[in-house]
Amino acid sequence: MTGLLDHVLGGLALGSVYALVALGFVIIFKASGVLNFAHGSLLLLGGYLTAVLHDDLGFAGALALAVLVTAAVAGAVDRLLLQRIGKDQRAAHVATIATIGVDIVLLTDLARRIGGDLLTLGDPWGDSVRAFGPVTVADSRLAAIAVSAVVIGAVFALFRYTSWGLSLRAAAEDVEAASLMGVRLTRVRMIAWCLAGGLAALAALFLAAFPAPGLERTTGQIALKAFPAAVLGGMASPAGALAGSLLIGLTEALVAGYQSDLHVLGEGFADVAPYAVMVLVLLVRPTGLFGAKGAVRV
Repeated sequence: MTGLLDHVLGGLALGSVYALVALGFVIIFKASGVLNFAHGSLLLLGGYLTAVLHDDLGFAGALALAVLVTAAVAGAVDRLLLQRIGKDQRAAHVATIATIGVDIVLLTDLARRIGGDLLTLGDPWGDSVRAFGPVTVADSRLAAIAVSAVVIGAVFALFRYTSWGLSLRAAAEDVEAASLMGVRLTRVRMIAWCLAGGLAALAALFLAAFPAPGLERTTGQIALKAFPAAVLGGMASPAGALAGSLLIGLTEALVAGYQSDLHVLGEGFADVAPYAVMVLVLLVRPTGLFGAKGAVRV
């Protein structure tokens, strides 16, 4: 029973971090119709900046600057490159392919800078742990759950109570109608990209914290595990991204924890478990857990 609780808490912590990344996928998709395959390299950029700046600026200063710079880079990618491609559905497909090129450029440069090193981000939790009866939990995991809950709550409040959130929801429903009603689509989607970039930089902190060994050049690939969470939740549903992320995090943690009992599925099945869950859910719900069927007038 103790082992199960350990795995569940670890899965919730991992799922909460995946939720930060999955929300980025969803926000960008709602604002621009683009699947951002450069999200992993943006995450790695945020983590790298925190790692190299924390000695000079302190942990809080380095993290804040990393979030701002990553947000600015994400916004610049959209404003200076992707928006020049166009804003219709066909242009969104081309822009999605363009994000693969952006990912290659960023990832190549960051991998060259990081090399084979393991970088520490200077987080204040270190390798400390807390005991709650028979259950032992790393402080970094508790911090991941707490910080993610606050940030995700703030993002949902932005969707619900701000003019930008209203504009984003209107544009997601009908781009042409929103434009005719005075919604500044260019600004709405650029802010969405900036917000997604900032969330990715924050997620990098917890993906590189204990019990992970640190930030390495492959850390950005972990963002790809949040992509199934966004898909199975429904690409246009922030609530679905949250639910999907928690499901993916719990699945991965439980499969990894009970790997010896699941040896028939092969070694390392925890790495592919998120994608297996995504396929199973989509077989039953092709639009995702929270996805809605679109109505088409003929």
